[in-house]
Amino acid sequence: MIGFIGAGSIGGAVITGLVKNGYNSEDIIVKGGRSNRTKLLCDQLGFQMVKKVKQLADTEIIFIAVGADALSSVAKELKEIAAGKLIVAFTGSASVTHLKQLLGDVKVAHAIPNTPVKVGAGFTGITYSDDFTPEDKKKIGSVLGYTGQLVEVPENELGILGTVAGCSPAFLDVFIEALSDAGVKHGLSRKLAYDAAIGMAIGASKLAKQSDLNVSALKDEVTSPGGSTIRGVAALEEYGFRNAVIKAVDAAENE
Repeated sequence: MIGFIGAGSIGGAVITGLVKNGYNSEDIIVKGGRSNRTKLLCDQLGFQMVKKVKQLADTEIIFIAVGADALSSVAKELKEIAAGKLIVAFTGSASVTHLKQLLGDVKVAHAIPNTPVKVGAGFTGITYSDDFTPEDKKKIGSVLGYTGQLVEVPENELGILGTVAGCSPAFLDVFIEALSDAGVKHGLSRKLAYDAAIGMAIGASKLAKQSDLNVSALKDEVTSPGGSTIRGVAALEEYGFRNAVIKAVDAAENE
């Protein structure tokens, strides 16, 4: 049995990814907030919904999916039932050290998922407290594995990993939208332009994941001398595409 505190954007995405990819919804208990969001999600997915944190007492793993402003108050309630459980916080500012300070002698982890967890194609970075055993980590992996890839990293790398994997779906959405606009400009219907751009993004990503070549070599495979693709790549460089991406990550990483 696993529990969630919060079912907002990230919490809801993780819960959806779990259920849609085969995790038993009856083994999920969710403590929602004041909005009707948890109830609506519960109606769709069929998990158990509760009103109080203490009603998560029978769970083995609890995922905290609340904003930074609510973390302290949630931890105060959670502390009463946290003994012996594995606690994983999705809150951006919830470092392992901070979680230990809030919860005491409890095994805690800090994870940053991205929104594609909702369709089982997510990328989640995670840092565990030193008292996590290999068996504990296996338990977390057996749950979050339903939502995509889970990668353990040192906590000093978790922030930038979360930025690169977590913010970039929005960056890619902007690119897809711009690519679609270009297609419409040159005569495609909006639907066909979106289908082509999204299909390209899925296919290119899958190829990059499965190929033995790095992305630079994959780019070289389709940029024939004097061809249209290399002219397009040159235009991207001329107008600062690469630098714009780096600056976007810089801006997202710097508070």
